[in-house]
Amino acid sequence: MKPVAASGPKAGAKGATPATVLLQQAGVAFSVHEFGHDPGERHYGKAAAEALGVDENRVFKTLLAALDGAATVPGVASATTAVGIVPVSGQLSLKELASAVGAKRAEMCDPVVAQRLTGYVVGGISPFGQRKVLPTVIDETCLLFDTIFVSGGKRGFDIEIAPGDLISVLRAVVAPIGTAH
Repeated sequence: MKPVAASGPKAGAKGATPATVLLQQAGVAFSVHEFGHDPGERHYGKAAAEALGVDENRVFKTLLAALDGAATVPGVASATTAVGIVPVSGQLSLKELASAVGAKRAEMCDPVVAQRLTGYVVGGISPFGQRKVLPTVIDETCLLFDTIFVSGGKRGFDIEIAPGDLISVLRAVVAPIGTAH
């Protein structure tokens, strides 16, 4: 991957998060989008799509699942937890996520566990800059777009990035893990 200038906040800059710092260090092009959010909101991704004025299919949510059986994503150590990234317009198929990482089955992580593993709050969990590198799978629909949006590490703060760059930086597997609502 050829490094290109990034347009996100620099390390130590106001608004920088572990996600933006990681992308800056990787030399990946991205942009940040901040927007107001309702603290009581429960559908963070859909609210982000509306606030950003973009199709819900381009805004992806980051979810964590506990695995039964070792995950065997190439280049990533065996793990008991995996990250699934799917459009906010649909849901994560736990069966397909487990299959994509070579696990027997998967179930959603408790939100408290997800926050502890990633270092981010629910509604602001970024796939980038998590405390621990976990096997990551992104829904194949990401490839339909030039850029997609993912959380930048806090509520009301999204990163716009090319799917290929997200896949490369995270060493993510692309698979059909999303289901339509």
